[in-house]
Amino acid sequence: EITSLLSLYGGQFNNQQEIHVNSPFWILNIPSEEMARGLMKRTVCAKSVFELWGHGRSAGELYTSLKSYPVEKMLPYLQPDSTYKIHIHTFNKTLTQAEKIKKIDALEFLPFNGKVNLKSPEHVFWILEDYGMDPNNVPEEPLDVYFGRWIADGQRELIESYSVKKRHFIGNTSMDACLSFIMANHARVKPNDVVFDPFVGTGGLLISSAHFGAYVYGADIDYNTIHGLGKASRKNQKWRGPDENIRANLRQYGLEKYYLDALVSDSSKSIWRKGMLFDAIITDPPYGIREATRRTGSQKEAVKLAERSTENHIFISSSYHLSDIFFDLLKFAAEYLVMGGRLVYWLPVYRPEYTEEIVPRHPCLKLISNCEQMLSSHTSRRLITMEKVKEFKDQDHNSYSLDRQYMPYKGHNSFREKYFSGVTKRIAKEEKDNQK
Repeated sequence: EITSLLSLYGGQFNNQQEIHVNSPFWILNIPSEEMARGLMKRTVCAKSVFELWGHGRSAGELYTSLKSYPVEKMLPYLQPDSTYKIHIHTFNKTLTQAEKIKKIDALEFLPFNGKVNLKSPEHVFWILEDYGMDPNNVPEEPLDVYFGRWIADGQRELIESYSVKKRHFIGNTSMDACLSFIMANHARVKPNDVVFDPFVGTGGLLISSAHFGAYVYGADIDYNTIHGLGKASRKNQKWRGPDENIRANLRQYGLEKYYLDALVSDSSKSIWRKGMLFDAIITDPPYGIREATRRTGSQKEAVKLAERSTENHIFISSSYHLSDIFFDLLKFAAEYLVMGGRLVYWLPVYRPEYTEEIVPRHPCLKLISNCEQMLSSHTSRRLITMEKVKEFKDQDHNSYSLDRQYMPYKGHNSFREKYFSGVTKRIAKEEKDNQK
């Protein structure tokens, strides 16, 4: 998420910073404080951003680092008529109040000329200490110590304010608010973008994009879900109310002006005119476990039905193989995304058999990131982010079907098709076992 936002707002990881996956602290190079604030207005993963004044592996190294920090950069925040406060945050360890005061007093060599104000200070400074990730093996001294000026907090409060529990219209698989915002940030959604979800369901993924100022559009094969009809998913409620629909959800959050529409449509059959239409495609395809994978029936079935009655308009659906879902999704994204637009979607995997070559590929799409969300010891789903880097042409689709590198699913001998046939069965079995 941070990498995507840095590419949107500017900045990069510090060349000297070795990124530890489990480290709670990262050092970034961001050109300006304004850009840092812009990044923090978007992120739900990062808690805060600071202007780094000093860093070391020990307290002594930190003090040496602080003494070498340019005084002219400190002075604007240490004026006699200013107020300040110093916080201490320790990761994986709790300090006593006496220990905290001792660490703060050790910074007396800094030219603080203002007055201390613990309630509403103008400037807030933080000492950040990292004691590793193992709660059973906490070192006496921190592994890293940082000191800096607080600039801004992230958007963690969005997780609560957009919680699915408080949402007007929900379904069995409505996306968690935190993950929805992470997906929108992976897609680098901007104001006035047009964002599309081909498996829109109850529209949870549209809300996060609309929050960031994008116009949102969706489609789904389920007529009842699009129109807010049928049985309710909420506990102690049998049927959905007359105003339970996607539009009502966006209205609930004051985002209705960004809602374009949602239509009943089969994602396996394109209904769109040729050309690049969408700035981002963000979706959570059905896995066939809690939500059925369906598409409109075959032409052969339609002919048989027409023979029985010319006035019969009963919707025919047939099973939609998981492998075909992803094949069609990548082809659709390659064809209808603008250049530089992103596709963000979830890919279910069975962890003991997972390999990188399972991830779908397309010659028009570049894989940007592949992040895992653990579901159980054996199953997980991976958040795949891809970016369109080449214009789609018909020959790209042909090579996609023939070249093994880009042949994720088509053909009964495809190793990926066999793999995904087993994934849904294993995940469904685990869910049943957990229920028991």
